[in-house]
Amino acid sequence: MKKISFITIFAILLGTGSCKKDSAFLDVPPKQVLPTELAFSDPALVLSILGDLYNRQRDFSSLDGHPLREYPLSPSGDIVPGWITFADFSESFPSENGSSYIVQRTGWGYDEWRIWDYGYIRDLNLFIQRATAATKLSDGDKTRFIAEARFMRANYYFEMVKRMGGVPLITDPQAYDYSGNVTPLQKPRAKESELYDFVISEAEAIKDQLPNDVNEKSRATKGAALAMEARAALYAGSIAKYGASTPQVSLPGGEVGISSSLANGYYTKALAAAQAIINGSAGSYQLYKVLPDLADNFAAVFLDKSSVNQEAIFVEDFKVNSGKVHPFTTNNQPFSISDEGLDAGRLNPSLNLVEAFEKLDNTYAPLATKDASGNPIYYTDQLDIFAGRDARLAGTVLLPNGSFKGKRTDVWAGYQLADGSILTSGDAGQLKPLPGTSTPVQVTGKDGVINGQEFRTQTGFYIRKYLDPAVGSGRRGRGSDVAFIRYRYAEVLLNAAEAAFELGQVPVAAGYLNQVRSRAGLTTALTPVDITFDRIVHERRVELAFEGHTLYDMKRWRIATAVWDGAPMTVNDLVSNIGKATKRNTQPYGLWPYKYYNPGNPNNGKWLFKEILPSPVTGSNRFQLGNYYSQIGDDVLSANPKIVKQPNQ
Repeated sequence: MKKISFITIFAILLGTGSCKKDSAFLDVPPKQVLPTELAFSDPALVLSILGDLYNRQRDFSSLDGHPLREYPLSPSGDIVPGWITFADFSESFPSENGSSYIVQRTGWGYDEWRIWDYGYIRDLNLFIQRATAATKLSDGDKTRFIAEARFMRANYYFEMVKRMGGVPLITDPQAYDYSGNVTPLQKPRAKESELYDFVISEAEAIKDQLPNDVNEKSRATKGAALAMEARAALYAGSIAKYGASTPQVSLPGGEVGISSSLANGYYTKALAAAQAIINGSAGSYQLYKVLPDLADNFAAVFLDKSSVNQEAIFVEDFKVNSGKVHPFTTNNQPFSISDEGLDAGRLNPSLNLVEAFEKLDNTYAPLATKDASGNPIYYTDQLDIFAGRDARLAGTVLLPNGSFKGKRTDVWAGYQLADGSILTSGDAGQLKPLPGTSTPVQVTGKDGVINGQEFRTQTGFYIRKYLDPAVGSGRRGRGSDVAFIRYRYAEVLLNAAEAAFELGQVPVAAGYLNQVRSRAGLTTALTPVDITFDRIVHERRVELAFEGHTLYDMKRWRIATAVWDGAPMTVNDLVSNIGKATKRNTQPYGLWPYKYYNPGNPNNGKWLFKEILPSPVTGSNRFQLGNYYSQIGDDVLSANPKIVKQPNQ
């Protein structure tokens, strides 16, 4: 894979605001101006500028940051760790005391998830303008550089439209003439459909100008352009179809909302773009099938950077030697296996998510904690309760007694005694004697579970997806270089399946879903009669967990208000209606293992499990109609009277 080098001097010179003169684009402090003709005469210099533009791309996480690394989010340098972008929507629990607000609030503000960076758009427009005017680049280099910048511009507009709806569509580098009249720079919002049309048309225009190379991952390729097109068209189609159910979430000028009459056209484009990848016209992308253990194989999709991994289409890469690393493993590794014993366990997948992974016979069922009479079910090994499940479960979630770096996690909440009482402590190091004995012993797991104890799991689970097993990857001073996959082949198959389903091509949809499912060990093929909207939603949830799709899928299907309705959950809510697209998911539950202590009883020393709501969870997710589109900032509205407000703003 060809790497893009990050050169600091060009990172500095590219950080221009939207109202600066064009010449500032290539300012090199303190040496005044690097002439444009020089900067755009050498492919290496151009690539370094392009590399910074790649590094400034937004991602598909729930917040305005990167889910793996950390970003300063304020002038004061406040840092929000990237793992927090996943600790929401009840798919997980944040086991860090400073982040408890996530599960203690009820509802989100209307300004969450907002992005509006026209400084970045202007830099891309300037790059395109200057690369187009360059006379000393070869035709091949010039064509590719421009196509890459157009890809990034389209991709960023896609990130904006899925959060904001229609935004001003600016494709030239505006320049202020210092006359005092800013009216020419004030542009109105385009229609939401026009933004999606732009992304789709740009992908079509540039796809054949980009390399047809499955081994190129960190720069735009034909596969990346088609993957972007398929996803964008699918979003537009579903907003057009399902937006009809929320007429309150629209504007008369079309800045928000897409006519239902356009739905099939978008679904057709989504299917065509996805099938172009599936049929091999962009290269031989394929599902990753390398390791014999299916759970290990799924986890390796996100770890394997070799040419063997032809599932990854477009990634943000990291490399220890270059200093570009992230702290995701440092923040989320199991405590007892952590490299330094300082950072661990912040992101705990919820039981809500774990129970979504179906059984190998294609049925949904809660994990069996009790028999028909309500008595506890005892297990010899903690992993036994998860046996016979979709392999993606153990590939996504580090289960109790799961293996990481050759060691087993130590997850349990205490001893259950014969009289039903619990013997536990506030930390694994606080030993206590068992009844009838005098020798103190460990009475809770080194990795949790203890209510309110940060850096240990409070749900019974750790995340496995993205967790780096490399030596030293969990140290603060080193970090991890696991890549963040922005587009991958499995999602392309799911996009194709959804588009085909919406177009009435149900057998085609079943075929694509079955490819993804068989990789996970679900060998009983779905038939066309099995393919429903609920099935489409389910498959995306379990395949794409913690990849930044949850929020935007719920929004485009217009079911976010049902799934996150603000009502607290009961255990019955948790264990019922599994597989239903609109199943309530407002509070993250845990599954706590207990060791049974009753000498002489045949179950002595075995494990039982209980569904527990962690005590810090006092809020419940409430998604309002006003959350479907993020609020436009007052600073933007005051600076440009042509910008119309969002519905419900």
